[in-house]
Amino acid sequence: MFEMFEIKQHFQSTSINLMEAKIKEEIDKGFSNSSLPANASIAITAGSRGITNISFILNVIVKTLKAKGFSPFLVPAMGSHGGATAAGQVEVLEHLGINEQTIGAPIHSSMEVETIGKTEQGVPVYMDRNAFNADGIIVINRVKAHTAFRGNVESGLSKMVAIGLGKIKGATYIHQGGALKMAETIESVSKLALQLSPILFGLAIIENGYDETADIVGVSKEDWHKKENELLNRSKQMMPSLPVEDIDLLIVEEMGKCFSGTGMDPNIIGRWRIEGVPEPESPRIKRIAVMDLAEKSFGNAQGVGLADFMTEVLFNKIDKNSTYTNALTSTYLQRAMFPLIYQTEKEAIETAIQSLGPDVDHNKLKIIQIPNTLHLGRVLVSKSIIKELEELNISFEIIRSYQLSFDERENLSVKLSNIN
Repeated sequence: MFEMFEIKQHFQSTSINLMEAKIKEEIDKGFSNSSLPANASIAITAGSRGITNISFILNVIVKTLKAKGFSPFLVPAMGSHGGATAAGQVEVLEHLGINEQTIGAPIHSSMEVETIGKTEQGVPVYMDRNAFNADGIIVINRVKAHTAFRGNVESGLSKMVAIGLGKIKGATYIHQGGALKMAETIESVSKLALQLSPILFGLAIIENGYDETADIVGVSKEDWHKKENELLNRSKQMMPSLPVEDIDLLIVEEMGKCFSGTGMDPNIIGRWRIEGVPEPESPRIKRIAVMDLAEKSFGNAQGVGLADFMTEVLFNKIDKNSTYTNALTSTYLQRAMFPLIYQTEKEAIETAIQSLGPDVDHNKLKIIQIPNTLHLGRVLVSKSIIKELEELNISFEIIRSYQLSFDERENLSVKLSNIN
């Protein structure tokens, strides 16, 4: 088999110090001009992404608000996720370690929305009823590159307002215009929501290339979209990547909503697969084989259609209702279409290699194995990639070497998700 080298990639590693103090400082700024009465109810958004330290962050926010005399509660803000049901969205939060016990505040979950207006383009603006009827709303989200479009705002605070708080009804209308109009629509919908709802301010979370909390920044209503754009650009500068741009086979140990809204981040693998949207120029990956679906994805395999090969283990974990609901709401149907399915990891990987053609030189194959598309600090690469990195003078460290081999059940013998 192939010799694989575990390497450590070097990304920007700025991380936050004294996180609790920073959260309290930003909340104090947000309330500096507030005149909310004692016991005012404050809704805090909680999304479906696996954001590092999110349970801790939400807990500190709740404690800080209670210390100010307010009555905070959490609202699941995740569009159509969790099967587009109130109970399903609570379950999503539970899998992320977010519940009344860990956060210290109740969760008010409902798919009911209030209609609060229409944009100049005629797009209706909806908001979660519990949040809209609160005395105030604090919007929490990680700011990062989106997996389906580019714009002044992408995945972040504005998206949480427009799609997360808009629930399935708002998400459906926003996706209707297609990926090329998403950024513009999200910006206009969130702009109106900021004017007509009790949103107080936002707290933006920025992560570095090692999936660590780099910063937490308060965002005022007055400076909302400008500030979010600045944070988005900052986040993109820290975004991780695969070590090279030309790859014969990418092996993904796990996909899932806990790693990316699309299961496998298109920004990492270079595949959009959205009708009418050109594919990215890089990276250029000939074959993608995905082995498993993370338990914390709750059966939602949105993004499985970005792969070429998959295992029966993954296929058997798929909740079709959850996956199809997500795909239909987003309108990106190809992302939920099943790739070729094989009984074992060995069969899926060996078939992927065979599909490259009969004349391919196995000694020159560029193979990368990753735990998922979120955690790329350590990856396994074939010898050809080591040679390319050295030729390009790219900084990396070799940790150890392994053989690309399989156990008695024909699963990969070495998985980064088990050794990191």
